[in-house]
Amino acid sequence: MNTPQYDPKSDIRPLSDDELSELDELLADLPSDGAFNIEALDGYCTALLLSPVPLASLSGDDWLPLVWGGDEAKDPFSSGKQRKRLVMAVLRHARHLDHVLHHSPKTWEPIYSIAESQGAEVIDAEDWCLGFLSAVDLAPEAWVKHFTAPEQREALKTIAALAGDDGHAGELTLQQRDALGRNLPDAVLALRALQTL
Repeated sequence: MNTPQYDPKSDIRPLSDDELSELDELLADLPSDGAFNIEALDGYCTALLLSPVPLASLSGDDWLPLVWGGDEAKDPFSSGKQRKRLVMAVLRHARHLDHVLHHSPKTWEPIYSIAESQGAEVIDAEDWCLGFLSAVDLAPEAWVKHFTAPEQREALKTIAALAGDDGHAGELTLQQRDALGRNLPDAVLALRALQTL
């Protein structure tokens, strides 16, 4: 079964908080160990929209199956209705992110967890960053210029550190992870700036 292609001209209908929670639950209920949660999905879609390869140029089959942790041969859905519901929600979320990132980037915020440690709130952006890097892995050659431009390279280092993809994940304290997480919006907007050059 083919999945729909992302349409950057489709209506902008942001998911409500309740709909985001429902989407997170739908992903969690899938019988797939590799399915994203809502945080990883948000990071994944963000990277796809910042990628040098336009999301609209990809077929849905190129990127959507990774959301549910499989491929067309390992469809984890109990029904076509469940599959359609998830795909439509993901496409709506991606369209909203696209609009915000390119028309009002200063209002953009990632979806990540807030934990409590010794009475203080600590940002946990690991899943978001893992989702982001999953999208980078879809087109590593296309991302090369991001890794060579100094400001963008630093932004990607932040994301890699939070994802534990730099070999030093166990060395970060909660406070360091929190500080990097709070810097995540600036890091992502630095990557977005490369698109306008």
